[in-house]
Amino acid sequence: MQNLQNFRDYYEILGVDKDASNEEIKKNYRRLARQYHPDLNPGNKAAEEKFKDIGEAYEVLSDTAKRAQYDQFSRYWKQKGFAGNKQTPKTKGWGERPSDRSNGNQNVDPSQFANFEDFINQVVGVGSRQDTRNGSTTKTDPFRSPNSRVQYTVPKNPPKPARRDIEARLTLPLEKAYQGGNERIRLEDGRSLEVTMPPAMVTGQSIRLKNQGISGGDLYLKITVEPHPLFKLEGANIACQVPVTPSEAVLGGSVEAPTLDGPVKMTIPPGVRSGQRFRLANKGYPTDNGKRGDQLVEIQIITPKNISPEEKELYEKIRQIETFKPRADLLG
Repeated sequence: MQNLQNFRDYYEILGVDKDASNEEIKKNYRRLARQYHPDLNPGNKAAEEKFKDIGEAYEVLSDTAKRAQYDQFSRYWKQKGFAGNKQTPKTKGWGERPSDRSNGNQNVDPSQFANFEDFINQVVGVGSRQDTRNGSTTKTDPFRSPNSRVQYTVPKNPPKPARRDIEARLTLPLEKAYQGGNERIRLEDGRSLEVTMPPAMVTGQSIRLKNQGISGGDLYLKITVEPHPLFKLEGANIACQVPVTPSEAVLGGSVEAPTLDGPVKMTIPPGVRSGQRFRLANKGYPTDNGKRGDQLVEIQIITPKNISPEEKELYEKIRQIETFKPRADLLG
């Protein structure tokens, strides 16, 4: 094979086939970017260089126009006849001098070039020249058609990239959203950040992280609070269901109810109905004004499916002596 020197096989760098879809390219890029990110490989120069190569490859292959141009000219890098390949004679039909462009790019002689990099520079028109008037370097764009010959100027001190805010989504359990505190998050670009979360977060809320965006922009974390198996937010109030036995429902008494602060005891009256709600003041969700909502406890009377012989005997006695007739109105 010829001496490729600076030529970069972007497909190989990203670990994808040449017919890979945009989604496959994006997926592999994200995986490799996380693996070789400098924050995760401190002091590892090889990982840092690999990370740069990955970014360069993705910049080209993720752009449809650039990828097409790259594919068009990449076919030359397997062409025999470069000066660096001593075993291969000059290819027939490539006898023109490098400067002879009258019949198009096909008239360039690969044997006049030490490697593919120099060859592509001639074919595509890549190269640079010093402008002694303003000290800048003028380059042709390697990803435009050779026929367009569009040029751009790169100053010695190019301007910094534009500052841009970005957004990321963070899903939290209700307990964490309620308590707040420190949370370590990992972003899609591979960065790991420690964030101090405020208490009483709600779905749709945004948390601003200064200077964590692009080029000094801000990062906004969009909060989503996961549904909870016990608690349901109703504005500032928290609703939950508490099961009780038939005897507790008939006799009343003290039962435990769960809250975000831990279990609390509450008293239910005798003869409580299933679905009846009770209010635990100031046990709900905190609000912006520093106050808290209430917890709404809904009673659910649960009948047992399996009972002991002794319990069955007692229920039989109750049925024989009870005076409560719930169907009396239905029977006239």
